[in-house]
Amino acid sequence: MKASFSGWIEKRKSHCSRLIDFFATADWRTWCSMGLMGLGQLFHRQFLKGGIYLLIEAAFVYFMVAYGGRGLVGLVTLGTVKADPWLGTPGDNSVTMMLKGLLTVFAVVFFLMLYVGNVKGCYRTSLNEARGIAPNSFADDLANLAGADFPKVALFVPILGVVVFSIVPIVMMILIAFTNYGGSVVPPELVSWIGLGNFETIFSLGNVGPTFGKILGWNLLWAFSSTFLNYFLGIGLALLINKKCVKLKSLFRVFPVLAYAIPGFITLIGFRFMFSLGGPINYYLSNGGANQAAIVDFLGLDSKWSARLIGLLVNAWLSIPTTMLLATGLLSNINGDLYEAASIDGAGKTKQFFDITLPYIIFATTPTLISQFIGNFNNFGIFYFLRGGLYSDGYFLSSDTDLLINWLYNLSISNNYYSIGAAISLIIFLLTSTFSLIVYVRSNAYKKEDTYR
Repeated sequence: MKASFSGWIEKRKSHCSRLIDFFATADWRTWCSMGLMGLGQLFHRQFLKGGIYLLIEAAFVYFMVAYGGRGLVGLVTLGTVKADPWLGTPGDNSVTMMLKGLLTVFAVVFFLMLYVGNVKGCYRTSLNEARGIAPNSFADDLANLAGADFPKVALFVPILGVVVFSIVPIVMMILIAFTNYGGSVVPPELVSWIGLGNFETIFSLGNVGPTFGKILGWNLLWAFSSTFLNYFLGIGLALLINKKCVKLKSLFRVFPVLAYAIPGFITLIGFRFMFSLGGPINYYLSNGGANQAAIVDFLGLDSKWSARLIGLLVNAWLSIPTTMLLATGLLSNINGDLYEAASIDGAGKTKQFFDITLPYIIFATTPTLISQFIGNFNNFGIFYFLRGGLYSDGYFLSSDTDLLINWLYNLSISNNYYSIGAAISLIIFLLTSTFSLIVYVRSNAYKKEDTYR
């Protein structure tokens, strides 16, 4: 930790030193490019490049005057005029104004990146001129874009897609978590910023707080137990199939893959029917329908732990084939000489497994194991299809098998508590990202990357 902190300090000192050198050595044309984009390039006789920069700045100024300024104001105020359909007053849509303001912020960030690129480009050109190197022509810049800088060009569209379809919705969700949007406060009602009000509601002693504590505890228990079960049963199945005494190994590998290949929601609906009151399991428990007293409500309103256990087993049915296939491939890559040497030294099968096989598998699958934990933590489909639509006593708009992601869905989609749902989403993100980062950084897969090379 100390080494990483001192390394961070050294990087900051290096950046400050380079910034000081920049201001000390920048010539008058670089200062001109700081005042007006493209002006420094024009003085370097890069007329086409400088003209493009000037047009970009002119377009940005027009955008900010015509639309962007109002977007930023709307992001701060979230509207001041309430719509009135009876009087024909259109009013302000707070959510739309928030989105427009957010897009304006991203446009400003993009413009600032271009602005910095304009200044740095002019500065490099001035340094090259001082060394006797002629400035690049526009054709040279195009050739660089198609050559050395082609990766940047090729990545522009994917990065833009990530920004539009991933980052903007995430930031929008984060912003909504700090508003009162939801319930009766939906357009045409005006939404307001309430700071940490939603988080205070979640951690308070009202209806929401106790429900959050119960669901969070069950969510953590579910994530750890299901990940442990799926991971080690998958490894065990791979070890069994990998035994030399097992014949028709390809055939035995096919059956788990078939369970994995069928769409998950179809499997879940099938299990829900099997464990329903009129399903085949209850049919045979009641001796073919003659003994009604033997019928068990596996997934009913009062079936807390039986429903949770069924969820664990169904999730294992769906997830074990993934771990099995991964472990099968890893087992085939372990050097057989290690086992031979261990046998000569007197190590039995159990010791070989814990000292050779398991460390190697865990080392190679740590990122996958973390992703499985996060996937199980946010596994929406299991209890939605097995037991969706139930609300248990002592739970606010939730059942005793719902995970945080299911509760979030009930709050936001089914009951319009969008801001509380957004706050819960932010808490889920903080929990999962913190856990993933800590576990991965402390794992051998990160600290001893070259061990098995």
